[in-house]
Amino acid sequence: MDIEQLRQLSTVAELGTVSAAAERLRISQPALSRSIVRLENELGCPLLERTGRRVALNHAGRTALEYARSILHEERLMRIALDDIANRSRSLTVGTVAPAPLWRLTALSVERFPDRMLSSRTMRQQDVEREVIDRDLDLGISLKPLRYPAVRCCHLMDEVLAISAPDDHPFAQRESLTFADVDGEDFLLMGGIGFWRGLVDEKMPHSRFLVQEDRVVFERLSATSPLLGFVTDAAYLAGETPGRTVVPLDEPQARARFWLLANADGDAQALELFDWAETQADQSTD
Repeated sequence: MDIEQLRQLSTVAELGTVSAAAERLRISQPALSRSIVRLENELGCPLLERTGRRVALNHAGRTALEYARSILHEERLMRIALDDIANRSRSLTVGTVAPAPLWRLTALSVERFPDRMLSSRTMRQQDVEREVIDRDLDLGISLKPLRYPAVRCCHLMDEVLAISAPDDHPFAQRESLTFADVDGEDFLLMGGIGFWRGLVDEKMPHSRFLVQEDRVVFERLSATSPLLGFVTDAAYLAGETPGRTVVPLDEPQARARFWLLANADGDAQALELFDWAETQADQSTD
């Protein structure tokens, strides 16, 4: 007796004919009939009552079906659990303080390890540090280097924040702006921007932010909205928008340097990706 025979019994009971069950199971009707007979012989009693082309479970068959469905249910749960383990073994967990460096890391991963997946969480700086040290994260993206014996650290990328203004807005004529200049203005803001949101909330307490979570909708609104916005020089976010002018922010806080963290005793695949990212960062600064 095997799992496939139990699945066949359940399908025959559901559909009521051997021919319909064979069609669903994609085997021939004679092969299915022989398999059911073998199951009956192994269990030592008939399971089906046959009336013409239709079949129905007898008392023994109904009892067998109850156990068969329980076994099939457990088999499905086992496969789900094993698939989850397999997926987690191919996936690295990354905690990041902002989206752009995560996309940079993802691009590096796809370039060198195309079959490797990254799952990510946007987190506070202190949580990234703690979870890398505790090995709850495979990799962390931080705003500052972590000088800790058990942690490896390398520069990943820089990102510079600027103001995006409609061409007819007075700010579009400026050479540069400060947070004080734009405090009190209304802004269109993309959601999920990590630490940048805390920064603009702190530096611009009198501004109002219209937050849009959907990037496609955000980009469409950016092209037509009279509101100010933010852009960065990150390759995944930068790009000209017709009708809008990018004005630099003359503020030290508008420049962020991101660092990649990994526990020195962490996952081997995570350390491989760390080594690759470190090599690429070294080349970009040569």
